[in-house]
Amino acid sequence: MATTPNSGDLGGVIKAAREAFLASGYARTTVKSIAAAAGVAPTVITNLYNNKEALFAAAMALPFDPQRAIPALVAPGIDGLGERIVRSTFQLVADESVRTDLGKAAGMVQGTTISGVDVFGVIKPLSDYFQTAVIDRVLVAVGIPDARLRGALISAYLSGIIAYRYFLKVEPLSSLPEDQVVAMVAPVIQNLIDPTKPLP
Repeated sequence: MATTPNSGDLGGVIKAAREAFLASGYARTTVKSIAAAAGVAPTVITNLYNNKEALFAAAMALPFDPQRAIPALVAPGIDGLGERIVRSTFQLVADESVRTDLGKAAGMVQGTTISGVDVFGVIKPLSDYFQTAVIDRVLVAVGIPDARLRGALISAYLSGIIAYRYFLKVEPLSSLPEDQVVAMVAPVIQNLIDPTKPLP
């Protein structure tokens, strides 16, 4: 049964949200289901957070709210957008403490420690969130055709890079300077964004 707000609501909501996002993914998790798990009314969550995107950023302890980066990503136009998206994506997991917290949370939910198999259980909610809340909106804002499909391809590609570089620490990718990785990855993303290059 839902309760009225109290000083423990924030911690309970964050814990319930993190577990729900890691267990069910970003897209399938609802504010209503998080409220039920936390034992509060949905209005408690909507009073604490403007939307599900803000709740996700708080629950996953992201170093910044990617949605707030959208104007800066869009303003310069299509030129260089691939690099800006790559750098923003890397910023989500560049901090070791963020990755450690995500790994611990996923291990708690899944009853295991993070391994090469279940690391994608951590990546998927981040990928879903970044695609839905940021990439898709950026591509639509700059008028990219087939934005949803291109966004899914971009998200899939970057998810693999993040998993191998930051979580699985596959060499030599893991040890390369970030600028070098960006220089190799950004052109791929830019090609997927380029409206003059139709998808096959």
